[in-house]
Amino acid sequence: MPIDEYLAQGGKLTSPNAPLRDVRQLESYIGGQWVRGVGQAVPLLDASTGQPVALIDASGIDFAESLAHGRSKGGPALRKMSFHERALMLKALGQKLMEGKDEFYALSTSTGATRTDSWIDIEGGIGTLLSYASRGRRELPNSRVLVDGEVEQLSRDGTFSAQHVMSPLEGVAVHINAFNFPCWGMLEKLAPTILAGMPAIIKPASQTAYLTELMVRRIVETGIFPEGTLQLICGSVGDLLDHVDCQDVVTFTGSATTGRKLRTHPAIVGNSVRFTMEADSLNAAILGTDAVAGTEEFDLFVKEVAREMTAKAGQKCTAIRRVIAPRGSVEALIKALGDRLAKVTLGNPADEAVKMGPLASLAQRDEVRARIAELRGDAEIAAGDPDRPSIISGDVVAGAFLNPVLLYCDRPGSARAVHDVEAFGPVSTILPYETIDEAAELARRGKGSLVASVFTNDASFAREAVAALGPWHGRIMIGNRVSAKSSTGHGSPLPVLVHGGPGRAGGGEELGGIRSVKHYMQRSAVQAAPWLLSEVTGRWMAGAIARKDTVHPFRKSLAELEIGDQLVTATRTVTLDDIEHFANFTGDTFYAHMDEEAARANPFFDGRVAHGYLIVSFAAGLFVDPSPGPVLANYGVDALRFLTPVNPGDTLGVTLTCKQINPRETEDHGEVRWDCTVTNQEAQVVAQYDVLTMVAKTWPR
Repeated sequence: MPIDEYLAQGGKLTSPNAPLRDVRQLESYIGGQWVRGVGQAVPLLDASTGQPVALIDASGIDFAESLAHGRSKGGPALRKMSFHERALMLKALGQKLMEGKDEFYALSTSTGATRTDSWIDIEGGIGTLLSYASRGRRELPNSRVLVDGEVEQLSRDGTFSAQHVMSPLEGVAVHINAFNFPCWGMLEKLAPTILAGMPAIIKPASQTAYLTELMVRRIVETGIFPEGTLQLICGSVGDLLDHVDCQDVVTFTGSATTGRKLRTHPAIVGNSVRFTMEADSLNAAILGTDAVAGTEEFDLFVKEVAREMTAKAGQKCTAIRRVIAPRGSVEALIKALGDRLAKVTLGNPADEAVKMGPLASLAQRDEVRARIAELRGDAEIAAGDPDRPSIISGDVVAGAFLNPVLLYCDRPGSARAVHDVEAFGPVSTILPYETIDEAAELARRGKGSLVASVFTNDASFAREAVAALGPWHGRIMIGNRVSAKSSTGHGSPLPVLVHGGPGRAGGGEELGGIRSVKHYMQRSAVQAAPWLLSEVTGRWMAGAIARKDTVHPFRKSLAELEIGDQLVTATRTVTLDDIEHFANFTGDTFYAHMDEEAARANPFFDGRVAHGYLIVSFAAGLFVDPSPGPVLANYGVDALRFLTPVNPGDTLGVTLTCKQINPRETEDHGEVRWDCTVTNQEAQVVAQYDVLTMVAKTWPR
């Protein structure tokens, strides 16, 4: 804001003749250098005291060049790496940031965040980095090509097949973030972007950009990322979006109004740029009809609503805005919530006695007060005074303080504002319902939300609620007495779960484990002869080249083993004695194995059949090499299917083929996936599956 406006809002300058001369100006990290804007810098104020924390300006920056730098430097460097190499970068970065977390905590208080609030933002963000680092090494191959789905056979003779593959886009991901989570908001988007192999430009919201800038400085100082991988804009993005193209991605977290403007930007529309938005969300928490006052679920509900109203001063996209409760429980609920909220101490978060800090800025406080006034057209205030904050520390005039405000709308079915207006602060409205259908309809009136929670210990209520809420919500959390101690709660997005929602919530999707990595990749269908597809994907498939030699594949280390190495085993005939012995030894005496007459009555069999796991056991006996060697362990079987019944007298053989090799970057072994095909004497496939083994990288002969 201009200096005169800053002063009008309670700001204090030591020397008006040299305003803000001791306040540091934030810099943007563009093209591998820290640069300052050349225009009039705007002061960013401490949310509790109103004192300037930093100045911000990004005018004069060549944004077209920043995109070009990411495309020419960062993208190629990342794409040369495997998924595992990129995951290890994320791990190393997460560990470094965690070592320096106290510095981030110290600055975070200026945003209005308490220590608990800051933990969500700082360590929650770093934890997301580490989560993606772990999942990347566990769930993605140590290669640069990601195979998507199974092989599609396109010809009867097996000479023409197809495989979907995913490749990183060759542009830059532009992440435009909100003010409420200056660290987590950056890191939760950056982790899957980097893991996919795409560089990023981060644009934090101005109010709290000083904390994002500090973290980016520390990231750059580590030297972990290749040049061009990460850039930062502190200030307006100017004409940046004019230069995006079809290989770029733009994500936005913020108001629906701004999001719609960005989504319809001529370059985004004209170039079909991937655009993901997370916007307003009137999230609901529903109290079950069984959760009356005195039950554990009622108490948990009160605790959760109060927590979501006060965490980050209610400035969370997942916060509970509408509290939907049985009409008969409303009076008890208002009293319980009012009592609990009255105990929340408001003040400067640097004060350890403070449980809730201020909003991020005076402008944000004014915005929330205006939204409360709109809500009061449908509702009455049940607890809290939005105009007279009561604080224990901080500056009540210059600080952006607002006590929690609880409203009550007696006729939510005919109301409008409570379903349309989001007060992005410590504000919630109680809405009574008579039936579960009415409760679900009230939740749907939010027009699409990030999350809804249901507190009940009644299975039928939970079942009906999820069925009704599912199409309108990105996440549904059911709370009850059993999960109370372990539940992550209504408002916590998790790296492994999708974060996003339909309609008003933006229609986007973030997080969700490896799903989000694919948002920054292009899926392509590759059609070719199987042997060529195998060469392209690094995965053997039926019809590809198979190599047979005198060395058993289990005698080969990763250094010697090749995709397509194959063993065709000797055979073994299954006898009735084998079947009966296996049944008696394991206790599996299912009638199809033991009763000839009953087995013949089964439409799938023409007499007694061998156990499926007997077939798998015999197959292992045929293909395993017993001596100590490079194969260290069998750690699983995937996609096991029994395709043809095996009767006494059938003769089995196995074809074992090295399907995929996945060496680990930091260990002396890797995973090998083997295609195992078991056939009978008529060359019919009786069982098909993948065998998973750990194999040493080297092994002395």
